[in-house]
Amino acid sequence: MQPSDLGKYYKNKKVLVTGHTGFKGAWLTQILLQFGSKVCGYSLEPNTTPNIFTVLNVENKIEHHIGDIRDYEKFEKVLKKFKPDIVFHLAAQPIVRDSYDDPRYTYDVNVMGTVNVLEAMRANDTKTGVIITTDKVYKDFGTGKACKEDDQLGGYDPYSNSKSCADLIVSSHILSFFNQKDYKKEHNTLIASARAGNVIGGGDWANARLIPDAMRAFLAEETELEIRSPKAIRPWQHVFEPLNGYLLLGQALLSGDKSKVGSWNFGPEDSDMKSVDHVVNMIVKYLGKGKVVFRADKSKHETDILKLDSSKAKKELCWKPRYNLKQAVEETALWYKEYYSSQSEFTKVQISNYFK
Repeated sequence: MQPSDLGKYYKNKKVLVTGHTGFKGAWLTQILLQFGSKVCGYSLEPNTTPNIFTVLNVENKIEHHIGDIRDYEKFEKVLKKFKPDIVFHLAAQPIVRDSYDDPRYTYDVNVMGTVNVLEAMRANDTKTGVIITTDKVYKDFGTGKACKEDDQLGGYDPYSNSKSCADLIVSSHILSFFNQKDYKKEHNTLIASARAGNVIGGGDWANARLIPDAMRAFLAEETELEIRSPKAIRPWQHVFEPLNGYLLLGQALLSGDKSKVGSWNFGPEDSDMKSVDHVVNMIVKYLGKGKVVFRADKSKHETDILKLDSSKAKKELCWKPRYNLKQAVEETALWYKEYYSSQSEFTKVQISNYFK
């Protein structure tokens, strides 16, 4: 299915997005609105100022609920009333370094939050669920090998490990409650987990992330950018790439394709898996300004090389990245330049250009 066909498929579909006030969740919500979907969002209040959820002003265009994903009764009540065709679960504690500071909260949100979503779906016989985890779920053997979906899970830090647990929870629910062989006999639900790379794009203002830190330094505050691990290699990709993958996966599941149950990688081409300093230099070159300093911080573990193998999604979902790294960085930097020039409608233009 091509991106332009997705809009037709999702038109008038009832979609529940958890974490819709976050970076990826807000982008997904806006895309669905432009597709003509009926969207319900369940999330905490935005945790940064500014934030893309407020910039997009989508609160009054959807069924908007502020709530904690750890509150099962409240979430289940929202899901039961809305009766979604599909749930995209993005609510999470998403910052690696924050997980070191508060591991209990990280596990509570990422593990029990996932249990709550799946159990609410099970109680209400919801048709489809796409559970978003991360590329960091894989055990780091230090080989630099691109990870495939059936590779060993692990996760060194509390964030990565909690997301590995979430992925295992999805697997357990598939085996125990949403087994493909029992589909349409004992249940009507198909679910999958989706693992994306290091996502970049406009509207991310989270702390301890490379792009937001760079844009604050170079455009908003005009200070120097500190980077901790310049030679660390990551699977960089524009936010549209995994969101397109989630939507394609959701479409297949919602159409009753039992073969799409399971886990899926959505990462960039191998040639776009570059080092941190490579990406920073691309940003500086595109903006024409920026001072960068290296301050090593070995107090917390970070993987040196992280790569994803997305051949399964390419073969079975006909998904592939549409932007290379250069385009992804330029689209991201351009969004921030337009934002700081008060061009708030640029988000809708970027979505239309990608999904047309």
